Amino acid sequence: MAGKNDSVSVRVPYRNLKDTEVEMTGMDDEAHHRIDLNSTAPSPSSSKQSGGGGDLSPPQSMPVPNQNTLMTLILSCTVAAGVQFGWALQLSLLTPYIQTLGIGHAFSSFIWLCGPITGLVVQPCVGIWSDKCSLKMGRRRPFILAGSLMISVSVVLIGFSADIGYLLGDTHEHCRTFKGTRTRAAFVFIIGFWLLDLANNTVQGPARALLADLSGPDQRNTANAVFCSWMAVGNILGFSAGASGNWHRWFPFLLSRSCCEACGNLKAAFLLAVVFLLFCTLVTIHFAKEVPLIAYQPMRVSDSAPLLEEHSKSLSDRPVIDNANQNRAVNGYERDKNVRLPIPNVEEVQNGGFQDGPGAVLVNLLTSLRHLPPAMHSVLIVMALTWLSWFPFFLFDTDWMGREVYHGDPSGNLSEVHTYDQGVRQGAFGLLLNSVVLGVSSFLIEPMCKRMGSRLVWAMSNFIVFACMAGTAIISWISVGEYSKGIEHVIGGNDSIKIASLIVFALLGFPLAITYSVPFSVTAELTADAGGGQGLAIGVLNLAIVIPQMIVSLGAGPWDALFGGGNIPAFVLASFAALAAGIFALRRLPDLSNSFTSTGFHFG
Repeated sequence: MAGKNDSVSVRVPYRNLKDTEVEMTGMDDEAHHRIDLNSTAPSPSSSKQSGGGGDLSPPQSMPVPNQNTLMTLILSCTVAAGVQFGWALQLSLLTPYIQTLGIGHAFSSFIWLCGPITGLVVQPCVGIWSDKCSLKMGRRRPFILAGSLMISVSVVLIGFSADIGYLLGDTHEHCRTFKGTRTRAAFVFIIGFWLLDLANNTVQGPARALLADLSGPDQRNTANAVFCSWMAVGNILGFSAGASGNWHRWFPFLLSRSCCEACGNLKAAFLLAVVFLLFCTLVTIHFAKEVPLIAYQPMRVSDSAPLLEEHSKSLSDRPVIDNANQNRAVNGYERDKNVRLPIPNVEEVQNGGFQDGPGAVLVNLLTSLRHLPPAMHSVLIVMALTWLSWFPFFLFDTDWMGREVYHGDPSGNLSEVHTYDQGVRQGAFGLLLNSVVLGVSSFLIEPMCKRMGSRLVWAMSNFIVFACMAGTAIISWISVGEYSKGIEHVIGGNDSIKIASLIVFALLGFPLAITYSVPFSVTAELTADAGGGQGLAIGVLNLAIVIPQMIVSLGAGPWDALFGGGNIPAFVLASFAALAAGIFALRRLPDLSNSFTSTGFHFG
């Protein structure tokens, strides 16, 4: 057949693929021709194959990273600030607010169950789907826009849940005097809350991937720092909004018979979050110039299964097809169809959606546990214990300030409700201090890891969490011990206790910065020799985050109820989990090199 001697085959040694490089190997020629996908354009001389005459361009289905200006990178990831603004409000206000609708403290943790579920299943699937998206708008921006609109709808549902419940038939008694359960309002709130978790996970993955697409190889650290800075800005603004108790005064028209001061503050803050998020989303969509994928996509290994040895063997053993003298122009380039590509199985073509579905992703994650390096199992155990200690604080931090520190009650009389709301706002201010300390501490982690090693730094962070969580229990016991009637019937609080509580909030920012960065750096180092398996390893590490979150969401409220309510039992368990994590880290984590590669931190 004419031109057969000039045909080339595409071999993608995925397990050794380091710099997105595709090796082009001639069948009858010992010379190797390489295409660097990081190059901005193909050179005319390299596009001609010897003896063939066909043009070969870089695969158009994989956009080529360009060197964008710093300002473009900054403006392209502003959506991170908008998402984190809403997440900060969710973290600081929603556990207390659901209790004002009549849902007891023992069941308030259940509403947080959706977060880890969507983080486990939805975020990996959205990442895979965005990789394959061929819309003219680009790969990432359609998901960012859709997720932002979902966030806007969900926060409106949450903010107006009391009013919607009122219209659907909840009690018409004024919210100042009614202390029962508003079932319909709570149902609307839970729908909005779960939709918000789903939407957050829809945006976060594509937003990070978009920045990675736009940044060149030497811009990745800078781009990651910019992304994290926007997230910090969003957290600071969100916690500041949650700490303000004057929204209902500035926007009195938001108050109604079913929505009193606390509800009005939440409603106004969330409406502000919608405006801010939509503005940030529009800025990102405008300045992030994506190269859309074309309909034709060459075979490539999914990011969901790079650690599986059998997958690499099955790819190399597939038959190849030789299509000589079939060139097709795509976007002005001539694609050489003389390239030999693997032939997918019929089942793979027909079940392509299943291969990328939630079930397939979860199965790949669970199956890959046996393919991980042995030291990764210790990392997973430490990570799980670490998040068992953190998540009770995330759930009940502002509720703890309202109940144990300020001795308010969301279901009590007007004075108790007012005191509780004041404590919640002070808790949001504590989270603001926490975010500031976290941002500053993130710059100290790299030199600490170089000096002490990642193992000691991670262990140290867990011992600090142990001390702080034990401190919250001690503060609670001292505060309650000053009175004789217990937490639920005491109004007010000791000023020194309040200051000590804010100090604990701020101190926890330092170990939180370590938790958001060091485990991922350790994972990257341990799986570096897996040859492209780091993506799946990070996905497996995510299991050690979301499974403890599920356990805490299901068990924290009932566990507290066994001891008469309040948050002390959950915080005591959290302190023991942190102690166990620190000891296990010292004894079982491997001695790693003192090098540290920042992977950035995230909130939520």
